[in-house]
Amino acid sequence: MPHIPPAKRHPYDQWSPDARALDLVGDKWTLLIVRDLISGPRRFVELQRVLPGISTEQLRSRLNRMVADGMLTRKRYREVPPRVDYELTERASALAPVLGELARWGYDWAWGTPRPMEAVDIGAIFRLLPGLLPTGAEVTGRIDLTVVDGRDGDETMVYSVAVSDRGLQLTEHGPDHELPIGAADVTVRGTASGWVRALGPEPELDGLEVSGSRELVSLLLDTLSPVELHADVVAVASAIS
Repeated sequence: MPHIPPAKRHPYDQWSPDARALDLVGDKWTLLIVRDLISGPRRFVELQRVLPGISTEQLRSRLNRMVADGMLTRKRYREVPPRVDYELTERASALAPVLGELARWGYDWAWGTPRPMEAVDIGAIFRLLPGLLPTGAEVTGRIDLTVVDGRDGDETMVYSVAVSDRGLQLTEHGPDHELPIGAADVTVRGTASGWVRALGPEPELDGLEVSGSRELVSLLLDTLSPVELHADVVAVASAIS
């Protein structure tokens, strides 16, 4: 049996697996923290950066609780200034397909263009990919997704997606991080606004520059799109060598 964390402050007090699960992940921000750690460990300040709207005290409290619940590990480094990394445990990593299903439900019932007060971080959608793409993919390879103006408006972010028959692994690379060795099988590049148009409820792919394997492009766009994109994929793929 896995470690059973102590009861939360306001438990559902029902002996059922769904209530027990919600005791662990039902609080605000918990699932989004899991999503934003799927691509690897992050420091506290990095989590603040990708979770606009959460206060410092809220984030600190939630992280402490998730560590106590066996959802995260906390690793301290002897550096100046002090550095602490948070990383998903196996228990939390197993939520990736749950997040994928939640995203699919969101695509079907809640998706739309960005609201005026909503922060736009294209990486937040890319970090759902490990849960959106099922294992056993027939087409494999590496896809590099570039957002030219990333989270801060002037920062280029590259999201490297390794697709294998065992699933998908995602890593993020900012301006100070080197990309994996070797050329990607597919590259897709665009501004944040171009990606918003491509991933919105009525996708338009004209804002993206695409090159590489047609099969991987089709797999990627079908996975990320809220609607069927086959006709558009063919149109984009026609320009791919």
